[in-house]
Amino acid sequence: MFDTALTAKDMVFLAQGAGVTLLVTAIAVVLGTALGIVFGIFRFQVGPWWAAPLTFVLDVSRSIPLLIQLVLANAFMGVVLKLKMSGFTVACGVLTLYTAAYCAEIVRGAVEAVPSTTRRAARSLGLSWTQDMTYIVLPLATRVALPSWIGLALGVMKDSALVYIVQVTELLKSTQILITRLQEPLLLLMICGAFYFVISFPIARFGGYLEKRWSND
Repeated sequence: MFDTALTAKDMVFLAQGAGVTLLVTAIAVVLGTALGIVFGIFRFQVGPWWAAPLTFVLDVSRSIPLLIQLVLANAFMGVVLKLKMSGFTVACGVLTLYTAAYCAEIVRGAVEAVPSTTRRAARSLGLSWTQDMTYIVLPLATRVALPSWIGLALGVMKDSALVYIVQVTELLKSTQILITRLQEPLLLLMICGAFYFVISFPIARFGGYLEKRWSND
């Protein structure tokens, strides 16, 4: 179908880019989810004056396009703070905060979805706040939050294509390099899309499996 100069070495180059995409996504989703849970619960436990600074930071992270955040963070670290930080580290840091900002809202909505009568019943049984959150609220909230969290994880993976702006050679940047050299954009973009599908499909299926399993418990 295609008379192409694409070689096995080029496919390995694309696979390496896909590996970088997967690594950046995994770091951002794991750390961002942990921070998002902490931020989401923290906002319930403090007064509005204490929660206001955190809410402002999260709103800023959700309001400014990721591409701009990456450029500003890279410039701030290098020009203002004079820190020699790799583009990979900057990308992971920005994507982690970006993920945490959205995850905190998912956690907030999921916790609010837990019926107040359930929580009052738990307290009437003598459970402490920690026991209430650990055994009652968070398990119920997790079921509510799972579909949105899966969507967030897949979105972060696709948004990670923007980290090329801080000199990270992930999947899309690897594809662009080969397009420039081989002048075969259609074929290479199809292969790039196939790599993204191979990465994202198991995540979506695993999320569907968890939803089905927990709904039957």
